[in-house]
Amino acid sequence: MTTTAEAARPRFRTIDLVVTAGIGAAFGVAFLGYGAFYSLISPLTAAFKPAEGLLAGIWILPAVIAALVVRRPGAAIGAELIASALEMLLGGQWGWGTIISGIVQGGGVELGFALLAYRRFTLPVAMLAGLLATSLEWVYERFAYYGEMGWGFALLLLAAMAISGVVLGGALGHAAVRALAATGALDPFGAGRERARRV
Repeated sequence: MTTTAEAARPRFRTIDLVVTAGIGAAFGVAFLGYGAFYSLISPLTAAFKPAEGLLAGIWILPAVIAALVVRRPGAAIGAELIASALEMLLGGQWGWGTIISGIVQGGGVELGFALLAYRRFTLPVAMLAGLLATSLEWVYERFAYYGEMGWGFALLLLAAMAISGVVLGGALGHAAVRALAATGALDPFGAGRERARRV
């Protein structure tokens, strides 16, 4: 079990705010390219639309990474909102729907960590957060973007999004934070101190 002092003091430090904003801004720019990639592969997924769900986990990375690094309630949704707002402002193709997705996805990640009272930041918890985030996003997208899809295909889309949330959101996000911690870049945070205790 990973228990940290951060969970007992939920106030954000200045460095927490800066890092949360930085994560959100970096992904907001990156998401423009990822959105273009979505459009590029749309002819490939047209025959089987649920396959689009396999890419969904990438969208929740800022929330997962911010939650694992900052370890404060609100960091996940803050980073995801910044990323989605910046993506929209830079000309993202989904307009205001991007903000709604940011709230839903960030809220799902927050829920995953809140279920453990923000005291565990392990791989299984990150994967749970990814699962919850993409499942909630499916609820939104089912009616906003896939309203004419039959329920059989819609449930396949849910399965694809859930798998992606666990693997590309939770597991990849956790691996990215571990890799950053190994460089010493996260030494002011719990993830960095955990690395120091392991070595």
